[in-house]
Amino acid sequence: MLPLKDDNPTRVFPFVTVLLILANVLAFLYEAFGGSSGAQLTVSSLGLIPSELVHGVDAPPHSPIPLFLTPFTSMFLHASWLHLGGNMLYLWIFGNNVEEAFGVFRFLLFYLFSGLIAALTHVVTAPYSTVPVIGASGAVAGVLGAYAVLYPHARVLTLVPLFIFIRLAWLPALLILGVWFLLQILEGIPTLGAASDAGGVAFFAHIGGFITGILCGLAFKRRTRRFPRAHLNLPFDEFQ
Repeated sequence: MLPLKDDNPTRVFPFVTVLLILANVLAFLYEAFGGSSGAQLTVSSLGLIPSELVHGVDAPPHSPIPLFLTPFTSMFLHASWLHLGGNMLYLWIFGNNVEEAFGVFRFLLFYLFSGLIAALTHVVTAPYSTVPVIGASGAVAGVLGAYAVLYPHARVLTLVPLFIFIRLAWLPALLILGVWFLLQILEGIPTLGAASDAGGVAFFAHIGGFITGILCGLAFKRRTRRFPRAHLNLPFDEFQ
């Protein structure tokens, strides 16, 4: 299933969401213009390598930044246009509403925090991995988790494959996001204990990010019930 758009319009322009998409695109262009060798060097030096972070040892090629910052730099790097496009599509569809609810500054902090927890979840589940981890999917997973909590009644226009046919259908956001999360769990469990040099998708980063988004979304909803609308200036009707 491929989501295309939701039926949940926003009232304000999503500046942070657009800036995050732009930052990811520019970072990927930087990788691409360096050629294959330049891209590999960028990924190896700015990507998150769990074994280096756990042991505090910066193996060659050395990173130009402290190792503890690589969880943040890694979330702006991508392996291909398809990798980038998928993450940015999800961020655009679901990020604008979460940004409107949280507010500009809180949304930016939330996005980075979700990406950080996602990265650390991967490190915990694969502490000896020597493969660089890159991509915004952990942070975007946090956005998906928050959206599921804040807008449980939203619908998403989705491309649904039916054997050799493809049709468009409006499906509940909770169904789309729930199926996505379940797939991360089912595909992630077999990767536990994999070889340290085995590549692939960091499913547990997605899981950690999504759970972080759910918890932050629940905390935000509890907070909005304690303060009057004028104090927070938030779209409370979207939470009903």
